[in-house]
Amino acid sequence: MEAFITSLESVAEIVLVIALGYWLRGSGRLGDEFKGNISFIIMKVALPASIFVSVLKYLNRDKLASLSGGLVFTFASFTIGYIVAWILTKVFRIRKGRRGTFINMFVNANTIFIGLPLNMALFGTKSLPYFLIYYVMNTISTWAIGIFFISSDDPTVEKGAKKDFNWKKLLPAPLVGFLVSLVFLLLAIPVPEWINKTLDMVGGVVTPMSLIYIGIILADAGLRSIKFDRDTILALLGRFVIAPAIMISIILIGGSMMGTSLPNIESNSFIIQSAAPGLAVLPILVDQSHGDVDYATNLVTTSTVLFVIVVPILMQIANLI
Repeated sequence: MEAFITSLESVAEIVLVIALGYWLRGSGRLGDEFKGNISFIIMKVALPASIFVSVLKYLNRDKLASLSGGLVFTFASFTIGYIVAWILTKVFRIRKGRRGTFINMFVNANTIFIGLPLNMALFGTKSLPYFLIYYVMNTISTWAIGIFFISSDDPTVEKGAKKDFNWKKLLPAPLVGFLVSLVFLLLAIPVPEWINKTLDMVGGVVTPMSLIYIGIILADAGLRSIKFDRDTILALLGRFVIAPAIMISIILIGGSMMGTSLPNIESNSFIIQSAAPGLAVLPILVDQSHGDVDYATNLVTTSTVLFVIVVPILMQIANLI
């Protein structure tokens, strides 16, 4: 019961900051220019700095080697997730223009703007190395596989036509920050204390600014636009029930096969991230491929709202494993 109350309090803190962003945007105090600026600062400046500092602070060479096992668990989860989602698009005959959105909703999460602050609020900064494992896999999955399902679902493109893929998207700034930090870690390159403190200060704005950004997105989408049709309900079940169920099963089965289990903070991080809301950029990607943008926007909005209810319940389940 104590863990449930703690998770509720953590989620309440997150909701209050999101509500602040929602109110500021709704009242006209935050314009379109600020929305673009805050996204740029988070993705291109603050988050890479935060990741760089955190990796050097919480990881060493020995621990880095031990984290490699987590990549196996997350890789298996993503792979099974794609297979299950693809099968369900066939079983329930999800129409063209929605299939890519449906599959991405199952598998790829909003690890940056929601997953990161949520993980930090629930488990503290010590959980960041485990979050980074999921983040790396989620990034590769989104830009190497998820984008393929969206682009191939373009209803305006004839079957068999090919589209160019921008490989630069596989290296967003946060991932670059992670890779650079690994170079410093593996080569034992010293970082001056004043530089470390500066980067730490800049990285400290990630969580509050991310939550405010979510509030802005919700204000733009409009809570009244939320609706629950069959395809929406199926996608939400995939995000909040099937995806975490796959992750939990892999953790239990993998631990049994290897004769050892993941640390609680690592397994809990993976489980929570597997149920994070849909990608914030999903409507943009769908629009570029002429898909059902309203469906994508509705999924992002509903999943962002409903995660408040899902997280405390999922925390209770994770604590029983």
